Amino acid sequence: MNREIAFTHEFVEFIPEELQEQTLYISIRFATVTHLCACGCGSKVVTPLKPTDWKLIFDGKTISLYPSIGNWSFACQSHYWIQNNVIQWDVQWSRTEIEAGRSHDRAAKERYYDRPSLPSALEPTKSARVTERIWQRLSEWWHLQWSRGDKR
Repeated sequence: MNREIAFTHEFVEFIPEELQEQTLYISIRFATVTHLCACGCGSKVVTPLKPTDWKLIFDGKTISLYPSIGNWSFACQSHYWIQNNVIQWDVQWSRTEIEAGRSHDRAAKERYYDRPSLPSALEPTKSARVTERIWQRLSEWWHLQWSRGDKR
C-alpha cells in the first residue's frame, strides 16, 4: 500500500453508526477516534485516547495520531500512521513482532494502572505542596532552635 490517502475529520459527541470512508470521527467526550480501515477493507478501527493507548494532536486544521495503527486482528493486517490527516503506510509486522508489541502494550498498562496513586481530586496542588514544604522547614528550624536552647 503506497498510495497516499487524505482523510477528513469530524468532531462528534457520539460516534455515528454508519461511518464514511476516509473520515476520522473524534469524540472528545468519550476520548475516542474511530474510522474505517485505511486499506478499504471496511473494518471499523477504534483508537482510545488514553495515556497507555493513542494520543491525538489537533493543530487547528489537521489530526495526527500516535503511535501507529496496526490492524493485527483484521484480515488485512494493515499498518499505518495518521499524520496531518494523511495516511503514511508502514511495513506489516511478523507474528513475532505483533506478539512483542502486544506484550509491550500490556506491560505499559500494568505499569500505569497498577501504580498507587490518589484520585486526582485528592492529590495536593502544587501550591499546597510548596506550602507544606515551607511549614516543614519552619518546623525543623524551630525544633533545631529549641534543641540548642535558643528560646527567643
